[in-house]
Amino acid sequence: MKILMLTWEFPPFISGGLGTACYGIARGLLKKGVEVSLVLPSAQDVYFPLRRPGDVDLLPVRFLDSKKEAVFKSEHYKSVSERLLSLGISSQPESYLEPGFTSSPVWERIVEESETSVSSFRDILRTLTFSEGENIFKKVREMTMRAFRIAQDLDFDVVHAHDWLTVPAAVMVQRMSGKPLVLHVHATEFDRAGGWGDERIHRIEWAGMEAADRVIAVSNYTAEMVHSRYSVDTGKLRVVHNAYEATKEYREVRPRRLFKDPTVLFLGRITLQKGPDYFLEVASRIHDKHPEVHFIMAGGGDMMNKMIHRSASHRLRNRFLFTGFLNHKQVQLILRSSDIFVMPSISEPFGIAPLEAMARGVLAIISKNAGVAEVVKNAYKIDFWDIDKMVETIDRLISHPEEVRRIAREGAKEVHRIEWDIAVEKIIKIYKELSC
Repeated sequence: MKILMLTWEFPPFISGGLGTACYGIARGLLKKGVEVSLVLPSAQDVYFPLRRPGDVDLLPVRFLDSKKEAVFKSEHYKSVSERLLSLGISSQPESYLEPGFTSSPVWERIVEESETSVSSFRDILRTLTFSEGENIFKKVREMTMRAFRIAQDLDFDVVHAHDWLTVPAAVMVQRMSGKPLVLHVHATEFDRAGGWGDERIHRIEWAGMEAADRVIAVSNYTAEMVHSRYSVDTGKLRVVHNAYEATKEYREVRPRRLFKDPTVLFLGRITLQKGPDYFLEVASRIHDKHPEVHFIMAGGGDMMNKMIHRSASHRLRNRFLFTGFLNHKQVQLILRSSDIFVMPSISEPFGIAPLEAMARGVLAIISKNAGVAEVVKNAYKIDFWDIDKMVETIDRLISHPEEVRRIAREGAKEVHRIEWDIAVEKIIKIYKELSC
């Protein structure tokens, strides 16, 4: 079986849980003998032909233009990261396009020739065409054009697309190839915005779910969301929980910590969805009881400056550390330095970060409504708005470090059993439903 996979994130450049999930799925598929042609947003017409499990770490590159491929292979690259950067792929979305990109005749032709059962899809493509001042929509448009060109030269059985950024590309390829489309929903605009959000993104998400032959939700929580909010037929809706692959590095003895005192961690995008203001309020109240405790807010986002100012007003001083965006190695350092992980997300379709923390032996406190709460037992599950309960729980845990260590050990054992192989078997079953 051959899969064309469209995604916005993939290691070593990961902006969030999406990249981690795509890595785990791709590696699991390859272990089962499924071929994957991976398309990432890039500044060149390239894709990544993945044929063996090790390819997810090497990312072999294939150009549509053989001359460009020859030049690329003649260059000496010290790392996968360096190769990807030369292709215009990084954790920073701004690098996905050439400077000064504008609408092209190719895109205009794609829009005009678009034939689809989704009545408004052509209008959605026009939205991308006329959003010249908004970089994200320009990047989506360019991703669509490149994927459309690449797909015409590839042999595949199923299109597997992840989240709204790939929807226009996925639907165009589906219509061009006649091959079934699986849309993997890791989050919706309702989740990301913590409310209604951007109407244009809702329209793109709806069009993708309407056009898809199967819609995969990462949790029962998300399945209910897409059914109730987007009217997705339950007959084509499937739930496949995310997993986490705990490699050797997660079983190593912890090296030295950043702080000797107890450390409480927030790890994720500093946006409304993730509930950073709840974490800050909890930190302030815990600080009053335990002034020795350190707090870390790791990640970046549109609420970061607000959180910095609020932490100053709460007089947390040098007990509250803001790290900004972290790469993979830096995330591991922060996890090794933490005792308690807190995820007070307002809306969380799944949440891979708690699994990563638990794999590292960090006790996790997560939102009751998070998708990950459906699959883990050895974690504290608290309503995101219940600050009193969070403070009470953390207060007790700090006073009883032996309980922290015990639950953390059980949590690490549990996560090691939540493997991608199980999720991938479900995904392959979905592929077979469509390719029979």
